[in-house]
Amino acid sequence: MILLYTDFGWQGPYIGQMHAAIHAQSSGVPVVDLMHDAPPFQPRPAAYLLAALASRWPNGSVIVAVVDPGVGSSRLPLAVKAGGCWLVGPDNGLLVPAARALGSSQHWQRIAWLPQSLSASFHGRDLFAPTAARLAQGDDSDLMPLEDDPVGWNWPAEEAAIVYCDGYGNVMTGLAPRDGGVLKAKSQQFRQCRTFADAAVGQAFWYKNALGLAEIAVNQGHAASRLGLTLGDAVEWV
Repeated sequence: MILLYTDFGWQGPYIGQMHAAIHAQSSGVPVVDLMHDAPPFQPRPAAYLLAALASRWPNGSVIVAVVDPGVGSSRLPLAVKAGGCWLVGPDNGLLVPAARALGSSQHWQRIAWLPQSLSASFHGRDLFAPTAARLAQGDDSDLMPLEDDPVGWNWPAEEAAIVYCDGYGNVMTGLAPRDGGVLKAKSQQFRQCRTFADAAVGQAFWYKNALGLAEIAVNQGHAASRLGLTLGDAVEWV
């Protein structure tokens, strides 16, 4: 199985071209659109969100992750095997937290292969997708050992910031839940509820979401707009 995780958005031609590039190399491998509204242009919050999704990936999966504002520059294209899965994407920190979440044994490699035609702005289609298709078939001949540590190797295990706001306005943080803790963001403090029904309509609270992250919400309301919270805002336990 190949899973696609990008900041491309759900409109436009980009997702379809990724699918086509994979099927051109390996038509029998199922492709799943994991997420295409990852934090745009921001590999760090996108990295911690990707890591939170890692526990649900079947063994043997190949994840193509593309949040790549440095596309076409000197940044390296990488692949890492961790916990029985492959991660493919740019060397900008995006892959590091997910690789850690998958397992302590990580084999970092750079993609040495280049296609005959490589767009300067669409490595997801031209480089990462075909590489993922080959890896899904057991072919890792396009890879060479990475000589240096990947970007982000020294990032902390958790991110004390908002990493995503979903369509309901719920605000995901990069922190693991702390049972009974009080979560603070922008001078506002939030107490824990187990689920939405445990809060009064309009009440703000935090809860452990389905990805295992501490998330701020308003019961039947849009937490991000009501509370003035946005991507990258700092959060902390108090």
